[in-house]
Amino acid sequence: MMKKTCELRSCVATIGFFDGVHEGHMCLVRQLREEASRRGMRSMLVTFDKHPRTVVCSGHAPLLLTTLEEKEGLLRRTGVDEIVVLPFTEELSRLTARDFMQKVLYAELGVRALVLGYDHVFGHGGGSADDYVRWGGEIGIEIIRARELADRMVSSSRCRRLLEAGDVCGAAGMLGRTYRLAGLVVKGFHVGHEIGFPTANLRVAPDKLIPARGAYAVWVVLPDGSRREGMLNIGSRPTIGNGDDVSIEVNVFDYEGDLYGHRLVVEFVGRLRNETSFSSREELATQLARDKAAAHILLRNSSRK
Repeated sequence: MMKKTCELRSCVATIGFFDGVHEGHMCLVRQLREEASRRGMRSMLVTFDKHPRTVVCSGHAPLLLTTLEEKEGLLRRTGVDEIVVLPFTEELSRLTARDFMQKVLYAELGVRALVLGYDHVFGHGGGSADDYVRWGGEIGIEIIRARELADRMVSSSRCRRLLEAGDVCGAAGMLGRTYRLAGLVVKGFHVGHEIGFPTANLRVAPDKLIPARGAYAVWVVLPDGSRREGMLNIGSRPTIGNGDDVSIEVNVFDYEGDLYGHRLVVEFVGRLRNETSFSSREELATQLARDKAAAHILLRNSSRK
């Protein structure tokens, strides 16, 4: 909710969608906090409730590295004083950069200095870095150009491409943490239970990016907050003829409780293999035993780091 002008306190802000809250974002946040401390002002992160392309390019928005809930949780841990989530509406999308700076950042949020990412563009029609500096001078917002990353390869789009290729380790390097999926355990086909590897079938947010099909070693965060070793399969279950429907199934090692209806979080540690079709359930069970042994090794090595 927007603040009234009389309630404003001057702040230093930065703005962006911050999908994934990756290492590049964290570099920007550190500079934001430094600039706010130097000026004796509050630090503020301004973001949006949905990807701007869902409004300005309907049907062409990317799948997300973080849901809004996940993103807010990660941003809260950065130590900034305030996080503002703006509803990205048609009306907002039509504001020019100058109008957005004047009407929203300056008048409604009390922004007096703006840390601008080295390649960030905002507002209808955009603008150059020099344009933002000029408009800021006219409005009363000091524009601070962010330091460039030593590694400019860090970006949300590059992280998405790594995950789409199944490279969860490469994605973790960009994110500064393991990639995670959260989902509700729903009814499955119980085939895993029948062959000695019971699985929990996860239903995740429809706009969340799912890594490439295949088997992965994962940590599983159970409803009580404990973490257990596990392996996860993403695919269409070709051995049992599941058609084109893609399922996300996790086997929690040495766990016997009922997880149906509960929410699980899985943390991707490494990829075990591609999606494979087996000639029989017996052959599938043999491969799952190999997968479990390989996952044990990956997970135990990751816990020592």
